[in-house]
Amino acid sequence: MSDQHPPLWRNRDFNVFWLGQALSVLGGSISLLALPLLVLDATGDVVQMGLITVVTGVTGIATGMFAGHVVDRTDRRRLMITCDLVRALLLGAVPLIWLAGPRIWVLYVVTALVTALKTLFDVAYVTAVPNLVRGEDLTAANGRLMGTFAVGTLCGPAAAGLIAGGVGADWALGVDGATFLVSALSLRWVAFGRDGAEKSRGSKPRAAESGKLREMFVVGFRFLWAHPVLRPLTVLLTLLTFVTMGATDLLVYRIQEELGRSETTVGFVIAVSGLGVVGAAFAAGPLRRTFGFGACWLGSVAMIGVAVAGTGVSRSLPVIAVLAAVFMFGMTLGGVCSMTLRQEVTPDPLLGRVTSAFWTVHNASGPVGAAALTVLAARHGVPAVSVAAGVFCLLILGAGLLTPLRGSRIAGAPGGDAVAGSAARPPVGGPRRQRRP
Repeated sequence: MSDQHPPLWRNRDFNVFWLGQALSVLGGSISLLALPLLVLDATGDVVQMGLITVVTGVTGIATGMFAGHVVDRTDRRRLMITCDLVRALLLGAVPLIWLAGPRIWVLYVVTALVTALKTLFDVAYVTAVPNLVRGEDLTAANGRLMGTFAVGTLCGPAAAGLIAGGVGADWALGVDGATFLVSALSLRWVAFGRDGAEKSRGSKPRAAESGKLREMFVVGFRFLWAHPVLRPLTVLLTLLTFVTMGATDLLVYRIQEELGRSETTVGFVIAVSGLGVVGAAFAAGPLRRTFGFGACWLGSVAMIGVAVAGTGVSRSLPVIAVLAAVFMFGMTLGGVCSMTLRQEVTPDPLLGRVTSAFWTVHNASGPVGAAALTVLAARHGVPAVSVAAGVFCLLILGAGLLTPLRGSRIAGAPGGDAVAGSAARPPVGGPRRQRRP
């Protein structure tokens, strides 16, 4: 990580990047609700909703096997622009295709392609941030980006509900496509450190980092497994993903089908849940500095477990909305802390592959979990499944207390380098500080 950048509030490259992604995140939040609504409108089947989520998870895992290698070997800005433009084309085509009538197979194809592009984009996104800001600004930058995500989470679902209720969920997906055009345009004005990208492309990769697809993945995985905190974090997050990837599907089905409320109501409930993202985006930095990484991440698991169980059994929309906000607070707090940790401890030339391996491993359980939860919900109802999922989250918390996470005092500090406890030592050769390759 380079310290040549100006302070965050005067950092032109980061601020253009941040504002451009703000609109893109808003569009993504629209799709988050519009896609399951479109499937539900066309089929009325919660299992079909789960299958779309499965396609998302499986495609993300498959793409994650090579996404880090691609990101570490290409110009990151050009890659992100390409991903944005193709996603705009795919999502913009959905409402036009839907004019001839529902085509569920189209949603499966579009979902798979958009997910593959999103995985590539997101890995590049994570690796770009350390090269846009100073080391001491990294946690604040991640918090600001999460705050942007929070605004999208607040406004996107409400907009999706209104658009879906007015002109259809297919046009809501089209709006998301338009936001990717804005994102692509903004990225043309951001410098990500092309010298690093060119160096990566020009360098001759080591045998362990090139050639076979398996080896592309193994490089990042070895780094994860060697780190005393990243290793248990990856294992526990894999278990947590199993019970949370299908959470939105269960919430939508609970409100619209079991409680008989409208699409607009679903949108506003999910929008209220965005307050949790807002709170966590601002609180993540201070909480991590005060309590350390381990306490923050384990605390987020506890909040997720309580919220998952509560949203499934309550029949009160205000209570469901509040618990959904608690769920999002926990998810965001855990996400900010884990992302910042990886950025701090991973050398920049490896960051794409480590990020890709981290996401691929812990997301591997998501499609299985989403399929299992939605099938069980169709048979036994959302309340029983939600309670079981909440208990499982608390078991994950208990397991985490038996790992090095319990005593981890990793906390953000100037340069992103202050670490206390056993995790302070770099797990493999090379500096812990982020730097340009």
